[in-house]
Amino acid sequence: MKLIHKLMLGSKTKMVLSGFGVLALVLFTSLIVVEAFKAEVTIIDNGEEQIVNTHKKTVGELFSEMGIAVGAYDELSHDQETPIEDGMTIDYKTAKQVTVDIDGNPETYYTTEETVQSFFEENDLSFSEHDEISHSTAEALFDGLEIIVKQAFNVAVNDGGKELEVYTTGGTVDELLQANGIELNGEDRIKPALDKAVTKDTEVNIVRVTSETKEIAEDIEFKTEKQEDDTLLKGKEQVITQGENGEVVRRYKITKENGEEVSRELIEEEVIKESKNRVVAVGTKEPMQQTASTKSGGKLVTLSSKSSESSGGKSMTVTASAFTADCNGCSGVTSTGIDLKSNPNQKVIAVDSSVIPLGTRVWVEGYGEAVAGDTGGAIRGNRIDVHVPTKDAANDWGVRTVTIKILD
Repeated sequence: MKLIHKLMLGSKTKMVLSGFGVLALVLFTSLIVVEAFKAEVTIIDNGEEQIVNTHKKTVGELFSEMGIAVGAYDELSHDQETPIEDGMTIDYKTAKQVTVDIDGNPETYYTTEETVQSFFEENDLSFSEHDEISHSTAEALFDGLEIIVKQAFNVAVNDGGKELEVYTTGGTVDELLQANGIELNGEDRIKPALDKAVTKDTEVNIVRVTSETKEIAEDIEFKTEKQEDDTLLKGKEQVITQGENGEVVRRYKITKENGEEVSRELIEEEVIKESKNRVVAVGTKEPMQQTASTKSGGKLVTLSSKSSESSGGKSMTVTASAFTADCNGCSGVTSTGIDLKSNPNQKVIAVDSSVIPLGTRVWVEGYGEAVAGDTGGAIRGNRIDVHVPTKDAANDWGVRTVTIKILD
């Protein structure tokens, strides 16, 4: 009996053990089946790639399982309701917060772009080459980045009369000039002052000041000197010596503003040639009284008159040739001391002093009023020689018969 009982106990034990084996087999098989039905999914999380096997049904469930919270501005390649498929790739980018401050007005953006340049393009942000931007457009974006922009504005600059348009984001007048390569010289003037702040309403005016030293030759005008002459009738004048201008070199400091002369300061002067006065003889001689007698009613009446050009005086016909002091070897000084080289236009005639006394004023036909101021070896009787300035004038005069009138 004991033997039969042991055999039966052993048989029950084997049956129990077999039942556990079957259960384990079923569980193992189930696990294999479950694993076999998991989907393989590639997830690219902000550029980092990983492969996961999942039995989740949707993208959202998968991300929840992985502990990834998708934000409102994050970029996800598939909707969260998209069913999971074996072999699918899901790309996920976390949005970065970027603040753009333009001229003190900040604005917050969210983006998944990688660089400042692509971020600007994404948000239609464009700036000129004159604007000041705190970050290079090639820089990478990161969460919390703050980009500060100062937009440039136009400033009108009048540079020595030339209108310029320059751009600045602020600062002082001096900084504006330096940024645009505008240099000032020592005497230049500028308004506003260099240390003044530049605004959109600022107008910069530069007066370019230059100075130079210049030598200028100028005439010294001659003066007229009058001398009393008792051989001339009162009221008559006669040029004895023609005036001649002198010459002086004056050195000036000339100041110009924007190319226009504004002042001229005499520094020094040097007389190169002295001027010669014009000497004029002023007559003081009283007219001569002429008398004539006639009978009127048995009485003798004396008539008197003054000689004048109009009344004429003595007239005569003479042969007139011409001479000039403009010749080689000629002294140019007459027998009465008149310097004809210094006074080439003075009217002088050579006479026979026994016919016309020296110093007599005469009128010569075709020549004008003159003075008998010289003599000559060939001048005898009713013959005269008129003085002319040049040889050509003497040849033009030739020898002619003229009427002369004694004036005094």
